[in-house]
Amino acid sequence: MSDLDLLTQSLARNVKHWRTVRGFTLDVLSARAGVSRGMLIQIEQARTNPSLGTVVKIGDALGISITTLLDYEQGPKVRIVAPGQAVRLWHTDAGSYNRLLAGTEAPGPVEMWDWRLMPGESSPSEPHPAGTVELVHVTAGELTLTVDGVAHLVPAGASATFEASTQHTYGNEGDVPMEMVMAVSVPPVR
Repeated sequence: MSDLDLLTQSLARNVKHWRTVRGFTLDVLSARAGVSRGMLIQIEQARTNPSLGTVVKIGDALGISITTLLDYEQGPKVRIVAPGQAVRLWHTDAGSYNRLLAGTEAPGPVEMWDWRLMPGESSPSEPHPAGTVELVHVTAGELTLTVDGVAHLVPAGASATFEASTQHTYGNEGDVPMEMVMAVSVPPVR
């Protein structure tokens, strides 16, 4: 079975599990996530591979991390994620990518990401739920972080935090690859 098949099956099992735990019908989850009922049915039946944006919307609506959606198995208090187990969820032919390194629920979802953006590339993000905070630390190049239409330059060695409940974009307007580590903290569902 391929990695994509495993992810699709894990996502199917976990969306249904967490929807049931939260007491959401398909219609309620559809309305909360802004994802069609038909798409949710296909996801829960492992008949589709949704976009990263769709997975993020579902996780936000359920109040859980992408890590939890892709891996429901609860293990010991310490969980080691080997380099080969980090999940690459987005990439371009030029070499840009992001990888979900680790995540947990504490008390809401907390995720740690590894990002690489090649020169001239960018990745927009939809607003997250109110109270979501992102922290970025640039390890190479320079990040152009645009939050609510305002661009901020974050050079290598610098860090930034911001409220992610508004439109934001990660960009590389430089001449060398930009690399960063990002943490995302989403408040629990009330």
